[in-house]
Amino acid sequence: MDKRDFYYDLPEELIAQTPIARREQSRLLCMDRGSGKVTHRRFYELPQMLRECDCLVLNDSRVIPARLLGKRETGGAAEVLLLSSKTDTKPSEAQPTTTWECLVRPGKKIKPGTKLIFGDNELTAEVISEVEGGNRLIRFKCHDNADFTTTLEKLGKTPLPPYIHEELEDSERYQTVYSKTAGSAAAPTAGLHFTEELLNEAAARGVDVRFITLHVGLGTFRPVKENEIERHKMHEEYFIVPEETAEAVNRAKAAGGRVIAVGTTSCRSIESCTDEKGILQPFSGFTGIFIYPGYKFKCMDGLITNFHLPESTLLMLVSAFAGRENILSAYNEAIKERYRFFSFGDAMLIS
Repeated sequence: MDKRDFYYDLPEELIAQTPIARREQSRLLCMDRGSGKVTHRRFYELPQMLRECDCLVLNDSRVIPARLLGKRETGGAAEVLLLSSKTDTKPSEAQPTTTWECLVRPGKKIKPGTKLIFGDNELTAEVISEVEGGNRLIRFKCHDNADFTTTLEKLGKTPLPPYIHEELEDSERYQTVYSKTAGSAAAPTAGLHFTEELLNEAAARGVDVRFITLHVGLGTFRPVKENEIERHKMHEEYFIVPEETAEAVNRAKAAGGRVIAVGTTSCRSIESCTDEKGILQPFSGFTGIFIYPGYKFKCMDGLITNFHLPESTLLMLVSAFAGRENILSAYNEAIKERYRFFSFGDAMLIS
């Protein structure tokens, strides 16, 4: 399958640069994946579209301030973007020393052996090696054995996708209201539309609201370079499906309810550890699952998602679920109706 089959032309002014004033006021394009028919609603109407015994699965990962600005020990500026932790410790454990895979700038001058300084020597680092894709493996050390997470909160900045050019006034608007477990380099943006009130309303209607954790890496935005999409290698991301979430999903399926994933990260998590009988198993580990047309879904019945970049793996995933022609037709309708696109944009419900 050719990646050009997933191209569409998007006017630049439809790329949302800032979040709207109230999360739940975003628009919601609803699509029947069987017929491709679309209707236009608002996100605050979502609980009315859910059914008793449905299970809503959300990603509770929290974006870390993963962008560090510092200098090289020999002089000159250095910028580091944390992608994924390579340190095998629990998030709750203090980590004065930790190793991360990172993007660096300027790449030509930050080679293995380079030493970096951030803040007033509060955080130092050494580049251990270069890894696949030109990224670097970097070992960080905090001054006076301080905790890395605490130091990062002080020195780091919230990273935003490359297509967003405006500064974010309130960094919490790039977090979901239910974010809990720190570890993502980018937000699971389908969840940005939810409020506590909306989740409570859904629960009051008999919807089982459950959580997984998948730490989003910036590989999410990595372009598909191969023309034949089957040759594309997905990045791996760490995820956890708790036992209570697996039990709730299986209970919903047995009762005739739907499993509705909030975001492609939730979708990839539950599809990664559902067996051939359709039973979701609790799991923690890495997934590099690549979902594109032809994939047979084992667990997910519905998907809440934002609008995705042309030729992206995320657009391929939603096309696998609802059909490429249906999705591209819906996207063209959204463009015609002047929906807002990408991370701070509007949402879709595919069911």
